[in-house]
Amino acid sequence: MCRLAMKTASEAFSPFSVLTGMEAMQEGYDGSGLGLLLRGLEFADYKYNGTDPILSGIAHSEKALKRLNHIMEEQGFSLKYDHEFEVRPELVEADDRHQYLLRVYRQPKAWDSLTTDQVEHELMMCRLGLRSNGEEHDGDLTAFSLWPDVAMIKEVGWPLGVGNALGLDSGRIKSRVCFAQGRQNTNYGINLYACHPFFLQGVATMTNGENTAFVPIKDWLSGKGFPGYMGYQSDSEVFAHILHYVTKKLGLPLQAYKHVITPLANKDLANHPQGDFLLGLRQVCRRLIIDGPNAIIGSLPDETCMLAMDAKKLRPATVGGNPGEWAVASEMCGVDAMIPDRDRSKDFQPMRQHTVIIPPDRQELEIWSQFDQFPLTQAA
Repeated sequence: MCRLAMKTASEAFSPFSVLTGMEAMQEGYDGSGLGLLLRGLEFADYKYNGTDPILSGIAHSEKALKRLNHIMEEQGFSLKYDHEFEVRPELVEADDRHQYLLRVYRQPKAWDSLTTDQVEHELMMCRLGLRSNGEEHDGDLTAFSLWPDVAMIKEVGWPLGVGNALGLDSGRIKSRVCFAQGRQNTNYGINLYACHPFFLQGVATMTNGENTAFVPIKDWLSGKGFPGYMGYQSDSEVFAHILHYVTKKLGLPLQAYKHVITPLANKDLANHPQGDFLLGLRQVCRRLIIDGPNAIIGSLPDETCMLAMDAKKLRPATVGGNPGEWAVASEMCGVDAMIPDRDRSKDFQPMRQHTVIIPPDRQELEIWSQFDQFPLTQAA
């Protein structure tokens, strides 16, 4: 098992507060990887406009860094801000970390005439190109994300150890959303790309569990011909890609995600107000049905956050908080660490049909059941 912690708040906060939630659940992971996703960013020494693309990753050598600079310049990107992590080398477990990358770029002028969808495609292709370039050079360049208002940090080690090693306790980086996952390594080797959260074109998820339906799902997604459906160093990466497919490709609302990964039975659909539509959706997306157990936490570009369980509900998760500030964690002690001052009687543990949605205004939880009706198109 792994452990998950997520906090979302109207006021930006330090990711270190989420790492304390991870520390409270330390018996659930083995230190083989910590992943952080931050969105809604604020920097102490740079006024970020929220729209310029941010590159997150690691240059493992001076040669890799020079090659990265050349690639970005050649494609027309210009560097606006290069965040200098306050690295404490003696606390970093790996020995090939030349520079952690968190860089704000001005996008190429040639993109000014492109549509939003076209710009998103170009950003994805650039990030995939950087990843491929690093893999062609013995893994000396790692690219986790290239996207506006998103930063990703992944490293081997224990949560507070990684936070201290990278100076995340300084408060120089803050965000309104922070995901954190502590890995229980189930692969033969440690690969930072296998560390949750996973991210694709503004959509992110992290998962506690195992997905025994991984291979058919991976094969179906890979066969769609979409370049972003690749990688799959972890069986959980498909959860992010399914959420991307449901919301970005099918244009359906977040509530439809649960109907795709764990559809209702025929007898339930017969009495559902949208039964005919959901029956068709199940048929079209039948290869995306998961087999757990899994607890899935996700986020969309507008900072909406969600929590859903699979039908087996054998990986727990709790959500709690106050208007303007909410937390989700695999264990209640994780929520306690992140938001101690709350009414615990209002904490919620979703059942198998639930999707818990925390909207961008963060005033209250929306608890959806698969038996409820939902809008069939995305909100504008």
